[in-house]
Amino acid sequence: MTTVALASLSACSGGPPPPVPLPSEVPSSSAYGTASELVAALGRGGIPCSVTLSNNRQNGSSDADCTAVVDGVSFENEISAFGPSVTLDEIGTSVDHRRGEGQTLVAAGRWYVYVRNPAYAPQVAKALDGVVLPGKELAVPSYSLPAIPASPRFATVQQLADALDGAAGCTDRKDTGGGRLTCTTGAKLGRTPNCATLQLHPDDAARDKALRIEISHPGVPASLVTAANWTVNLCDYALADQVARAMGGVVVAYDGR
Repeated sequence: MTTVALASLSACSGGPPPPVPLPSEVPSSSAYGTASELVAALGRGGIPCSVTLSNNRQNGSSDADCTAVVDGVSFENEISAFGPSVTLDEIGTSVDHRRGEGQTLVAAGRWYVYVRNPAYAPQVAKALDGVVLPGKELAVPSYSLPAIPASPRFATVQQLADALDGAAGCTDRKDTGGGRLTCTTGAKLGRTPNCATLQLHPDDAARDKALRIEISHPGVPASLVTAANWTVNLCDYALADQVARAMGGVVVAYDGR
């Protein structure tokens, strides 16, 4: 959420970094001043967005997380609207920080929306009269990876989800587009149900880049199962070995250190 981004920028040793102005292409005014107004505008623009989390702050800022649906595909959005006490430089610095993390934003006036599936950012921008600010390309460390099997391959992410369902369960599925799906897994192995993110990749290079990104964040452990053209990112790391055996994949893990 926005509060975390702003706080992290001012908490670095040596004081906050120099302010970063908002990009010049961002419209200076907007018809929307709160997160709830932006959610309503998305709906009017043909992008119904179901709110999963909202927060109104004492300084007049507001946030909302919502799940939008377009042509039967769902995708997540994080909406941030800033109160009058937040300066434009503070907003610009937050925008720059998020784009530096590879996040694609839609922005105008004193708000922005992090569109988790960038393919839908132009539609969000059209609905809200904002502009798309693409995320910056992340530097990917050249971590070594294990030998990754060339099979099994899956033609659709739903087929991959079916395979995970047979191995450990895959319920409450949400297709977020771009060959990506989330579901709840673990119940079939007697574990407490937890989340998983499934992804198909166009080629080996894209798969390996995705794996290296997931294991590149200090302090953030990760456990993935992979083979051929797919990855399964497990929130319950203890499932990894059993899921890998059942699905014919290998484990790529990072302990956060």
